[in-house]
Amino acid sequence: MINPLTYIHPGAKIGENCTIEPFVYIDDNVVIGDNCHIMAHASVLSGTRMGNNNKIFHGAVVGGIPQDLKFVGEDTTLEIGDNNLIRENVTLNRGTASKGKTVIGSNNLFMENSHIGHDCVIGSGCIIGNSTKIAGEVVIDDFAILSACVLVHQFSNIGSYVMIQGGSRLTKDIPPFIIVGREPAKYCGLNIVGLRRRGFSNERIKNIHEAYRHIYESGTIVSKAVERIKEECNINQDVEYIIKFIEETSQRGIIG
Repeated sequence: MINPLTYIHPGAKIGENCTIEPFVYIDDNVVIGDNCHIMAHASVLSGTRMGNNNKIFHGAVVGGIPQDLKFVGEDTTLEIGDNNLIRENVTLNRGTASKGKTVIGSNNLFMENSHIGHDCVIGSGCIIGNSTKIAGEVVIDDFAILSACVLVHQFSNIGSYVMIQGGSRLTKDIPPFIIVGREPAKYCGLNIVGLRRRGFSNERIKNIHEAYRHIYESGTIVSKAVERIKEECNINQDVEYIIKFIEETSQRGIIG
């Protein structure tokens, strides 16, 4: 299952039942799990730790050194879970001394020409659209969808179950469950279709909507809106997540 025209460094560890096509380059200090498929002209570079059932398409570069001038060759990693699709010409960079690793969960789709910068933490079940660029030290929670050509500022946080419309430029944090779009990027309502597809009941969606009504429709500042949520809303796990994201997770302030 390994083509003789590929290069695998003797220090690399390859799992069982992997398919590795011609002209693939696999560096030293690489671990690849079982049942992975790496297509022609892809590169898997030093520091990559990959789980099972991942598929890497043509021309992708996985585990490249960070695009950070502070990086001086320190020993860092890129840690990838299971069942990810990494399409053509995707670039996934490993970490720097800041965090030591870039972490990617499982069941994600990285579409053609997308980029994940150093020290990012990407959850599971996410879709990163064509030519979307994620700068360094960004955190994206589970089941987020970023459409094509989205630009994400470094150190940003993006919550679960969001939908980011194509071409958006994000310089603020994106709280969970919402749609973001327009220019400049703004809150555009709940991601109702996405929530229903993920099995959210009408009651859960109603509670989320009530929380965001205080934040985005009451005309009050965010800190005051959060206090009103605590006083007036049904505080279930979804609303707790919203409150925690705003009060603790967000360092750049949430999108308006």
